[in-house]
Amino acid sequence: MSQSIAVVVVSYQSASTLDECLARLRAAQDVTEIRVVDNASFDGSLEIAQRHALADARVRFIANPDNPGFATACNQGAAECHAAWQAFVNPDLMVEPDTLARLRDLGLPLGDCLLGVEQVDEQGLADAAVRRRDPDFAAMLRHPGAGARLSIDADRSAPLQVVPALSGALLLMPRSLFQRLGGWDEGYRLHAEDLDLCRRAREAGATVAIANALQVLHVRGVSSRARPFFVEWHKHRGLWRYFRKFEAPRRSLPVRVGVWGVIWAHAALQVPRLLLR
Repeated sequence: MSQSIAVVVVSYQSASTLDECLARLRAAQDVTEIRVVDNASFDGSLEIAQRHALADARVRFIANPDNPGFATACNQGAAECHAAWQAFVNPDLMVEPDTLARLRDLGLPLGDCLLGVEQVDEQGLADAAVRRRDPDFAAMLRHPGAGARLSIDADRSAPLQVVPALSGALLLMPRSLFQRLGGWDEGYRLHAEDLDLCRRAREAGATVAIANALQVLHVRGVSSRARPFFVEWHKHRGLWRYFRKFEAPRRSLPVRVGVWGVIWAHAALQVPRLLLR
């Protein structure tokens, strides 16, 4: 059976990094399909995708007339793919030629799995949010700041570190698992959809893990810089959706009300920081 890899890239105002991202994906080992889904960019992102599609038959693009959100766009792109392995790669993330193939090879013995890699910024600093735990809403009520932190320390002794959740900037899984999960939950607009996907994968019996020895450059926040309030709104809205979906049914009414209050109080506290920025 072919172990080829399909990649979906969702772009929005990503012109500053999309060209290099696609060039690297076209040079990546065993990548047979690249689908770019553009969410109504007006900065030249679509023109970059068109140029790559003209140069390489593996590249196809979908031009959305509006922005339906990251999860919806991921599902749109994946519906156009057929390879055995499905990857999702942010347009501000730069893979090495063997990154995805090596990650797939690590996943082959695992069967159903959802995998990620180490991500570093332009200064070489690792992103602490790549390895994540599930949101702890009880801790959020006791200590709102601490409860909202999801990062997990790297275990460098483990080439493949099992974790509850991963950053959605780069994810790889067998297509059969993706289809069994029903894809991304399109009820999320932006943020927390990766936590949701990882949790559903675990509940379906899949291994969620990060390959600590594989590293990619992530030029963070390219798409979100122009709309910081929009991003913060949907970040907290996504967290509330996650709570309602997985935790609220087994929580008392006072706890549900308390979690709602903490989430939106935290959102309100971000306003002065964003205004100063």
